[in-house]
Amino acid sequence: MPGAAGFGGGRLVSARPLRTGPLAGELTSSLIGRVAGRYGMERGEVLAQWSLTGSPARHPGGGGVRADAEVVLNGAGRRVLAELCGVESRVLARALPAYAVDDVAQDAVARGRWRVAQTATGPAVFGCRS
Repeated sequence: MPGAAGFGGGRLVSARPLRTGPLAGELTSSLIGRVAGRYGMERGEVLAQWSLTGSPARHPGGGGVRADAEVVLNGAGRRVLAELCGVESRVLARALPAYAVDDVAQDAVARGRWRVAQTATGPAVFGCRS
């Protein structure tokens, strides 16, 4: 993929982004994982598109990342996700519960903040097979 200057850690989308539609009620972090798969990349490489604060929720006692770790994006971050998915922002807004959560600094930088899904949006679903 081209590494042209752009948002976050670099721009992933070439002239034709690979369409990845969201599932109704899906976690934004789940969709990002599916996007990574479509581009043949690791999830962390795609997450580098955003300036993230905090870290994914983990199980108590030093366990791994919780399945309901969610990322909430600002307006610039939502535009990045829409471009990576190749779908309109309104489609993502309808499907992703955390898409409308607005508790991240609103500026020109694509930003996100890690949260626990239930505290950010209530129940959500995963778009990938575990």
